[in-house]
Amino acid sequence: MKFKIALKATAIALALGASCAASANALDDVKSRGTLVCGTLGTSEPFSFQDPKTRQVVGYEVDLCQEIADHLGVKLEIKMIAVAARIPELVAGRVDVVAANLGWSPDRAQQIDYSYADYVSPQKILIRSSDADTLKTPADLSGKRVSAVSGSSSEAGAKRLIPNVTTVTFKDPPTSYLALQQNKVSGFVGSELMLLKFEQESRKTGSKTQMIDKPLFTEPWGIGVRKGEKELLAEVNDTLAQLEAAQKAQAIFDKWFGKDTKFYTKRTFKFEEIKG
Repeated sequence: MKFKIALKATAIALALGASCAASANALDDVKSRGTLVCGTLGTSEPFSFQDPKTRQVVGYEVDLCQEIADHLGVKLEIKMIAVAARIPELVAGRVDVVAANLGWSPDRAQQIDYSYADYVSPQKILIRSSDADTLKTPADLSGKRVSAVSGSSSEAGAKRLIPNVTTVTFKDPPTSYLALQQNKVSGFVGSELMLLKFEQESRKTGSKTQMIDKPLFTEPWGIGVRKGEKELLAEVNDTLAQLEAAQKAQAIFDKWFGKDTKFYTKRTFKFEEIKG
């Protein structure tokens, strides 16, 4: 009898423990741990990439994660993740937030919560300059093959917006670009700034590339938080709002996209709610 009672008590204790773990508050976990784990790509200059001198992961999105960690009074831990792993890593709790070129879409918004928009990205198509006379708009790639990073919104956008297109996906931008250079595809779909880097690199080689002027689509990016973690999401948004109010948002943008950088663009957006 005593044995059965002991077993029952143990079962209740385990059930309560599982219930508490399932309902754990992400913000409390971060503060208790003393570390914010930020998932980022590490392969997407200037958003997050390895500094060739220090081998540290740096970039625009890394700076934003640092600001959030500072706001919470904790240390920052950067975890490099693949594009296709962004939402799975977040949902599984292996990262606290995701700042990894995370474009907003209705489908993703059902799986995770988004912060205020921290970037707005035109999605364009890179082509070989030798094809520029025949490939002048995204529609001209109808029925052709284009490369994209697996699991990216660029891949989904190409399927949705280019009639009869065949998408050939790869794990990262460099291999997607290589497919274009090797004539395996007619175009490479990605964010404008990412493609700009490859376009600039191609000028040093005999196989030049260029972007089609007209964007395939434009998307807001945000920082991903697990669904229902309202407290952590509120702190992330509070951080972004304070950066905007103090004009530090512009300073961080200029650090990576200003006139003295190879990614010079004008900031035409603010940190504000994404309106799908």
